[in-house]
Amino acid sequence: MGQKGAETRDRLLDATQELVETAGYFGTGLNQVIAVSGAPRGSLYFHFPGGKDQLVGESVRRAGRAIGDALGEPAGPDASPAEFVDGVLRHLGDRLAESGWRKGCPVATVALETAAVNDPLQEVCSEVYSSWEAALRARLASRPDADDLAVTVLALVEGALLLARAHRSRDPLDRVARRIHTLLG
Repeated sequence: MGQKGAETRDRLLDATQELVETAGYFGTGLNQVIAVSGAPRGSLYFHFPGGKDQLVGESVRRAGRAIGDALGEPAGPDASPAEFVDGVLRHLGDRLAESGWRKGCPVATVALETAAVNDPLQEVCSEVYSSWEAALRARLASRPDADDLAVTVLALVEGALLLARAHRSRDPLDRVARRIHTLLG
């Protein structure tokens, strides 16, 4: 694929992520993706012959990698687990606030809407969450309860994002950060 094809594919994925994250899987249509991306209809089917599910799946996977990559940036490699989670919460809180409270977790909406009825998308969501758990587990590797803590911290972060979005406030993120500090001691 040439540069133009890669750029078109990226525009389609960017538009899909934006639309799905703000309107959900069922609230996003392919015509909207085409309109927002500015890509020709034929390009959508060329790059994503599996249709909407392939497009959404790749968008979620890509967004998950971007968030996963960003998880290491806020605190740096030498940060304590609590400092690391603080950095993650700050990063995700900034992302949420800057989007006008529309962009919480790029995986949660798809997971909530499709996990029970769409096996391929459920598998993508599970894959992304597993990669985030692994990143947290790596930060907690010195703890004997690292597996349980990684899942607990991820659940607290996801819940805080949902509450922050619902309340249009960073307060749930701040409260969860304080609890995580206590938990990770």
